[in-house]
Amino acid sequence: MIKRKNGLNAVTLGILLAILQLAAAVFTVCVGKYDIKPLAVLKILWCGIWGTDSGYPLMTVNVVLHLRIPRILASVLVGAALALSGATYQGIFCNPLISPDFLGVSSGACVGAALAILLSLQSGFIQLFAFAGGIIAVALALTLPVLFRNNSNIMLVLAGIIVGSAMSSIMGFIKYVADPETQLAAITYWTMGSFSYISLEDLLPTLPLIIIPAVILQLMSWRIDVLSLGEQEAQALGVNVRLVRGIVILCSTLLTASSVCIAGTISWVGLVIPHLGRMLVGPNNSKLLPVTALLGGLFMLVVDTLTRTVGAAEMPISILTGIVGAPFYAWLLWRQRRVAHDI
Repeated sequence: MIKRKNGLNAVTLGILLAILQLAAAVFTVCVGKYDIKPLAVLKILWCGIWGTDSGYPLMTVNVVLHLRIPRILASVLVGAALALSGATYQGIFCNPLISPDFLGVSSGACVGAALAILLSLQSGFIQLFAFAGGIIAVALALTLPVLFRNNSNIMLVLAGIIVGSAMSSIMGFIKYVADPETQLAAITYWTMGSFSYISLEDLLPTLPLIIIPAVILQLMSWRIDVLSLGEQEAQALGVNVRLVRGIVILCSTLLTASSVCIAGTISWVGLVIPHLGRMLVGPNNSKLLPVTALLGGLFMLVVDTLTRTVGAAEMPISILTGIVGAPFYAWLLWRQRRVAHDI
């Protein structure tokens, strides 16, 4: 067996990534179709915190405080949540090809959101339906192994494939009956992912559903390390595999469902970023999870900035993550080709 390197110092790397993320956020506020100088941004933010007049035009203030700041926060949170969920799933199921939506979360959330759009509900209900759809899909995926009396990891993965396929079929039927002039376009755009209409009011209710599971996963990181050794090895070391796996799946599901209900379906982030994290700091989850979350937030922030600046019209997120993620993932696999069986 080939020995793996321990990777970079996780604390140093985390600090560098946090600084880089902060710098990228400041740059992101300034750029766009409506450019704003950095000093103006800082003054508007300072005056916004203290509730004083910055002296800048109302349009400039609204762009900074009500459009770009919520969008930056949402992109960082969603990127971190998806990357963290992906790293956790890949760890406990010992499978580098698993992504956050493998239990049908994204497919179920898409069905919920599409149903809300079909019923002509408001944006708040679309998020609520999306979240509920994702949770229902995972509940179904967890129920199937119980019915089959087989709680192995392989059966759970197969159950996720079954539920995901069923949800995709339901989604196809909803698209078929939707109004092609209005509802179908809205459903299609939502499923491709976007931060266009994010507001702080939409973001605040989901904060606990992202922060609390993320903290729990970090506290359980050593148990995830044990589970990554395999079910029998984890049981031999005294770990309650069923309980730990259930808690980890619940936290990861909440992270993924919250992300989907904020921005729609976003591909590749939860699959690619954990691999990059392992290349940098190694497979130890106590180091990997925070670094992966920072990498995911930074990656999503950069991608979202490109979607609203590279063309005349804003591009859906999943188009650009696919363009960037597919070749990047191929490069990662090429770099790790000699140790791929150890990931």
